[in-house]
Amino acid sequence: MTTAALQSARTPRIPPLEAPFPEPIADLLARMNPPGRPEILALFRVLAINPELAERTLGLGRYLLGRNAAVNLRDREVVITRACARCGAEYEWGVHVAAFADAAGFNAVDRRVMVSVDEDVELLAPRDRLLVRLVDQLHDTSHVDDALWDALNAHWSHAQLIELMMIAGWYHAVSYVCNAARVPLETWAARW
Repeated sequence: MTTAALQSARTPRIPPLEAPFPEPIADLLARMNPPGRPEILALFRVLAINPELAERTLGLGRYLLGRNAAVNLRDREVVITRACARCGAEYEWGVHVAAFADAAGFNAVDRRVMVSVDEDVELLAPRDRLLVRLVDQLHDTSHVDDALWDALNAHWSHAQLIELMMIAGWYHAVSYVCNAARVPLETWAARW
């Protein structure tokens, strides 16, 4: 790729909003942004361009990332990082790796395998392998075959399986926005 093509690929198609924000947008962004993070994430500043839609994403996003979710942190982050990796969404993958990978207990092998379709998933723990296979099948076919479903059903309740599938789908949608809008990478986030 030429230097001009690389630069064009990095130029945001929908530039994130910049401060100072009008009061309703400032309030929305404050509610969207993680507590204690001094800068407002670029993705949220892009989503806030459509404030009504951004407002409606809050509830689902908070639930999926919250303590009251049906699945644990590690399972959630395996699904999120794999879904973002499969979609080629370095922005969202990098944010999640930087913000949650240590707390989720990811080691260097976990991070390497989850980000690449070329790595051997057998290097992952058995539960993580099942989740990666779930994301991969959903990504590739929008279905889950019977053998994988039976294996998943042995480890997660139906409520948890619904949540895991919704997480995969939600982060596909997030990845689409990140990629198509060319949301600029956060300086502190992980890189491929």
